[in-house]
Amino acid sequence: MTAGKSIQASSSLRVLMCAPWHYAIRYEINPWMKIQNSIYPPAALAQWENLRGTLTRLGVEVWLVPQKKGCPDMVFTANAGVVQGRTFIPSHFRYAQRRGEESAFIRFFRRNGYQIQDAARGLFFEGEGDLLPHRDMFFGGFRFRSEMRAHERVADALGKRVVPLELAHPRFYHLDTCFFPLDEDTVLYYPQAFDRHGRKAIERFVKKPMAVSREDAYAFACNGIRIGRTVVLNRASRGLKRRLDGIGYLVVETPTSEFMKAGGSVKCLLLKLPAKGK
Repeated sequence: MTAGKSIQASSSLRVLMCAPWHYAIRYEINPWMKIQNSIYPPAALAQWENLRGTLTRLGVEVWLVPQKKGCPDMVFTANAGVVQGRTFIPSHFRYAQRRGEESAFIRFFRRNGYQIQDAARGLFFEGEGDLLPHRDMFFGGFRFRSEMRAHERVADALGKRVVPLELAHPRFYHLDTCFFPLDEDTVLYYPQAFDRHGRKAIERFVKKPMAVSREDAYAFACNGIRIGRTVVLNRASRGLKRRLDGIGYLVVETPTSEFMKAGGSVKCLLLKLPAKGK
């Protein structure tokens, strides 16, 4: 945490989380996942609770979805789909190991009064893991998990344009692992995670793109959430903290090492829901 600044709370943000009661590494579907690198459940639960507590102290309303048995990755709720207003657009996972989550998330949102709009039916689409809003547009990451056609359908359903970003590094298999829309002007991103066309698109459509180092990228510094003037993430280097401090942001670190074993961190553990009253 940066010295000399106080945490600013927010009362306008709601997120969906899933407690890691059945979280484990039982298969390998990205380069981070190694079955022999087993999860220590007490540590995973403590890290998850610390993240939840940090968000709550910052004024974020946290909704919980029960974890379905046999779905160890359901804790990564960012991949559930996308939400706008009272509409939920569900994901369709590329790997069979995660497809059991789809019905669980649809059931949760239906029971909570959301309209289900299956805009990506028949295509691979992994929700907010690969489709991130910025100003009046979406950025859509594709290649490893989601299909660009799916992003186009979802963006069309939600009345927004989409900017395609092809992912080029298998360790950054979801867009939210390497691309963090911070505010209306600024986006944190890891250049080596994108192909040449993707880097050019970021430079074209983002007013102030802020490239992060390999050290920060591999610590999942781009996989965070902004709450007011506070940025919550796993870890940031001194250099990145100074840069964020220079544009008025306080960094709060919340360790997620047990979840990084499966290729996820702070943002992966959260699905953004509409602001209260919207």
